[in-house]
Amino acid sequence: MPSVISTPTRRSAYLRLFSLPGTRAFTTGNLLARLPMGMFSVSAVVMIAGSRGSYALAGAVTATGLAATGLAGPWIARLIDRHGQARIAVPATLLSVLGSLALLLCVRFGAPDWTLFAAYAATAATPNIGGLSRARWAHLLRDDSGALHTANAFEQAADELCFMLGPVLASFLTGTFFPEAGTLTGAVLLLAGMLLFTAQRATEPPVGARSKAPSPLRSPGIRPLLACFVATGMVFGSMEVGTIAFADAHGHRAVAGAVLALQAAGSCAAGLVFGARRPAGVRLGHCLAAMAVLMTLPWAAAGAAGSLPGLAGALLVAGMATAPTMVTAMTLVQRRTPADRLNEGMSLVVTGLLTGIACGSAAGGWTAQHLSPDTALAVPATAAALALLVHTASTGARRNVSADGPED
Repeated sequence: MPSVISTPTRRSAYLRLFSLPGTRAFTTGNLLARLPMGMFSVSAVVMIAGSRGSYALAGAVTATGLAATGLAGPWIARLIDRHGQARIAVPATLLSVLGSLALLLCVRFGAPDWTLFAAYAATAATPNIGGLSRARWAHLLRDDSGALHTANAFEQAADELCFMLGPVLASFLTGTFFPEAGTLTGAVLLLAGMLLFTAQRATEPPVGARSKAPSPLRSPGIRPLLACFVATGMVFGSMEVGTIAFADAHGHRAVAGAVLALQAAGSCAAGLVFGARRPAGVRLGHCLAAMAVLMTLPWAAAGAAGSLPGLAGALLVAGMATAPTMVTAMTLVQRRTPADRLNEGMSLVVTGLLTGIACGSAAGGWTAQHLSPDTALAVPATAAALALLVHTASTGARRNVSADGPED
C-alpha cells in the first residue's frame, strides 16, 4: 500500500490553491460554463422526443452532436493554443449558443428533421472548458507539481459534479416549466460562464510564436494513453446504458438517473480526497487495476442481489476508482504534451473519451437487448480490464526506451 503524505499544508491544499490571485474568478466562470455540458443532451432528448414523438430521432440528433464534438474539438483547441483562449473561445461559444437556440426554434416551430441535425451539430463548437481551466492551472503551477496534482483533482471532481447535477437540473426545468427550458437555460449559463472565464486575462496562458512542436499524437506515450481513455470512456458509456436497462427491467426506470448519480458522487468524493492527500508512488497502473477490480462490483451486485438498492451501493463504491484514474492520466498527458499545444492534447483526450462512450453505449445496449441487463453490467468491467491491459502492454514496451516510463 503506497504511503500517504499528510501534512498541515496538504490538508489545506485547496485553500492554498484558491488563494492564488484570479483563481476563484476563473473557476466560478468555469463551473457556470461547465454545468450545461451535463444538461444539453438530456434537454435535447426531452425537447425533441416530446415534440416529434420519436426517441430514435432524439437519439440520432444527440449522437450526431457527439460525433461532431469529437471531430471539431482538437481543431478548436489548436486554434486556442495558437491565438489564445479569449480570442477563440468566445466566438466559438457564441456559435455553439446560436446552434442551441436554432435547435430550440426548429423544434418549437416544426422545422424539417434535417434542420435538427444541422443545428445540434453547431453546438460542437463549444470549447473544452475543462481543458481551458486545466491549461490555466498548468501555467500557474508549472513549478509546483504537488499543487498541480490538487488542481487536476479539483477539475476532475468538478467534471463529476457538473455531469451529476446537469441532468437533474435539465429534467427539473423541462418538467416544471416548458420543454425548451433546459436548452435555453443551458445556453445562457454557457455564454455567461465563458464570458466571465475569459475576462480573467491575468491567469490566461500566454501565446507565443506559432508552435513548431509536433502534433501531440506524435509525443512519446500519448497514443497508449489515448487508448486507455477510449477504454475508460467505454466504462462510462456501458455503465450508463446497463444501469438504465437494469432499472427498467425491475420497473424503476424513473430513478435510473439518481442511481447513476451515485457513481458520479463516489468519483467526486474520491477525487477531492485524492487531490488533498497525494499518495506517494501511486501510478496510473495502480489506478487502472483498482478500477478493473471495483467495476466488477455492479455486475456482481446485479447478479447476486438482483435489486436496485444493491446496484446503487455498488455503483457508489465503483465510482471511487474513476476520478483518481482520470487525474493520474491527465497529469501524464500534461507532462507528455508540448506546452504550447496543451489545449490540443487535452482535447484529444476528450475525443478519446467520447469515442469510448459511444462504443460503450453501443456494446452495453446490444448486450442488454440480446443477452440480459445483468450481463450488460459485465461490459464496464471488461472495458476497465481492457484499459489495464493496454497500459500494461504499452508500459512494458516503453520501459527501456522512455525516460519517463517510471512515472506511469
